Amino acid sequence: MRKDRKLDVHAYIEEQVAEIRATVGDGKALCALSGGVDSAVAAVLVHKAIGDQLVCMFVNHGLMRLGEPEEVENTFRQGFGINLVTVDARRRFLEKLQGVEDPERKRKIIGEEFIRVFEDEARKLGNFGFLVQGTIYPDIVESGSDGVVSVKSHHNVGGLPEDMAFTLVEPLKYLYKDEVRQVGLALGLPEEIVWRQPFPGPGLGVRIIGEITQEKLDILRQADYIFREEIKQAGLDREVWQYFAVLPSIKSVGMKNNRRTYAYPIILRAVNSVDAMTADVVKLPWEVLEKIANRILREVEQVNRVVYDISPKPPGTIEWE
Repeated sequence: MRKDRKLDVHAYIEEQVAEIRATVGDGKALCALSGGVDSAVAAVLVHKAIGDQLVCMFVNHGLMRLGEPEEVENTFRQGFGINLVTVDARRRFLEKLQGVEDPERKRKIIGEEFIRVFEDEARKLGNFGFLVQGTIYPDIVESGSDGVVSVKSHHNVGGLPEDMAFTLVEPLKYLYKDEVRQVGLALGLPEEIVWRQPFPGPGLGVRIIGEITQEKLDILRQADYIFREEIKQAGLDREVWQYFAVLPSIKSVGMKNNRRTYAYPIILRAVNSVDAMTADVVKLPWEVLEKIANRILREVEQVNRVVYDISPKPPGTIEWE
């Protein structure tokens, strides 16, 4: 699938609107809104098709970036007038993930719990027969759902429970990331949403290697925020396709304030890609990397080392887990 095809964006939108209306009929749909570009475009596309029959739900699973839950609420409730229900499920997810180190198990747990939360909340809201998700084609490929050997499961593909009570509506599942952005712009989404950094559904859960704890989440949020802030201040945020921090499970010896430390390293990753199927490492300016590293080491107490990942995809995937 792909390479030389050129998407007729407006025809695609019309086709999907008709298909969504035919599928949902007089029913009601819930949209799994994460705030990322995929779920945002899916939400607006489905809203265009069925209007108030759509209710968007934002599940705060506690694995979001710094300030992101508040940003999601402000953008979609005030900016688009979409009916948005927010659910604070932070404790619920953290308890389910306690002691879990295997990345596939983490993804499966997050995917299953994500759907369970939706089912619980849907019962409170009324009769919803459909679940809208922002699944895109690379998600399906990497999950082995398209005749391709599985690389990893995605929370909105391979992590779905077999007994879930919804019929899935996935209007973007045959599009690549660049095509999703085209559709978003054609639907009138603002550029700050359309060009938002790609963020995995399991969130920081797959950027923390090994067990997820509240302490590790706090460390990674701080480091990731500094990284993203400095990239933006350097004017590189539109030039770099994806950039983020990773917190590994190891610690190393270091020195801080003339004292021996035994603390975490932070891994920085920045890549360029068109369709997320392959990715090249970005050669960030040394002075920018140095400034980022110095800030993280100075401002994040539990970190004493910063490294830069220079692995392309393949052989590495964009995310570490």
